Amino acid sequence: MDKKKNHKFSKLIIISVLIFMFLIPVPRAQSNSSSSIVMDITSGRVLYEKNSHEKKLIASTTKILTAIIVLENAELNEYVQIGQEVLKMYGTNIYIEVGEKIKIIDLLYGLLLRSGNDAAVALAIATSGSEEKFIEEMNKKAKEIGMKNSLFLNPHGLDEETKNYSTAYDMALLMQYAYKNEIYNTISQTQKYIATTDKKTYLWYNRNKLLSNYEYCTGGKNGYTPTAGKTLVSTAKKNNMEVLIVTLNDNQIYTTHENLYEKIFSEYKNYKIIDKDEFYLDKNFVSEEVYLKNDFYYPLKEEEIEKIKTIVSIPKNNFSKKGNIIIYLNEQEIGKLPIYVSEKEKREEKFFSKLKKLFIR
Repeated sequence: MDKKKNHKFSKLIIISVLIFMFLIPVPRAQSNSSSSIVMDITSGRVLYEKNSHEKKLIASTTKILTAIIVLENAELNEYVQIGQEVLKMYGTNIYIEVGEKIKIIDLLYGLLLRSGNDAAVALAIATSGSEEKFIEEMNKKAKEIGMKNSLFLNPHGLDEETKNYSTAYDMALLMQYAYKNEIYNTISQTQKYIATTDKKTYLWYNRNKLLSNYEYCTGGKNGYTPTAGKTLVSTAKKNNMEVLIVTLNDNQIYTTHENLYEKIFSEYKNYKIIDKDEFYLDKNFVSEEVYLKNDFYYPLKEEEIEKIKTIVSIPKNNFSKKGNIIIYLNEQEIGKLPIYVSEKEKREEKFFSKLKKLFIR
């Protein structure tokens, strides 16, 4: 082949490769779900959302709330005897039998790892005495958390007879709350669990595939019904950032979550805006010795750093607390740290205040 033909052939190869590269599908960073949200767990900042306040059926992500009610109200090492309630359950079950004795903590693993609908009703009755009372507790807790657009009518998420409605935003608030519970987190991120009852031994593997597919995933709960579609609430931690994602009605839940996590972790960093160990106030501004109990972190894009502003507010006649540092982003308040008076200064201030009152009399 002569040089001219060889050059044309090379150009053809390059053009073909370029065309092929453009044809390769690029993973989408946005959500394919009908409703979704990404939230920083610590600060509560919403980092991405799509129709996050629309009410949707939530399927087995319901069981996050079920688990929290049990964790806060039941004796986890207590054995319960399974009743007739499990016979009506269908869909995903752990297949416990009527009369079988099992620990509540084991039922919780069955609930969250295998999404056992039979485990859900057994836990509801063991915790509250009846499903009806348990459901009352679910809705009460939802209101306490701030889930204003949610209604729960069963502890499992099946929606042929009764339906549980919520929003991506409300479910994010629920996950943010549940994340504070160490036992919940331990169960949620467990890949494999063995439970033994008086009748048999169970081996359960976690149905949340994101735990094995995405190295930064720290837990979550998936769900599905034909009416609700696929749902997933998950958490992940990378570079000192702890983030949660909720997607409702999404056929590619695991791909969506992984892509959203990578997008968020590449765009945001968790900045330490206030360092309690380096904090001080000039003696010309405040005479007492003061300190902070906590640092203040916040997730920011690089271009947002210069938009952070802090203001120190010092009220009068407050002996336990000297004031606050208020933190703003784009003129909106994003946080507040109390400024405390040192114990020595506090005692002296109280003493002189009492003396002053005596002399005034």
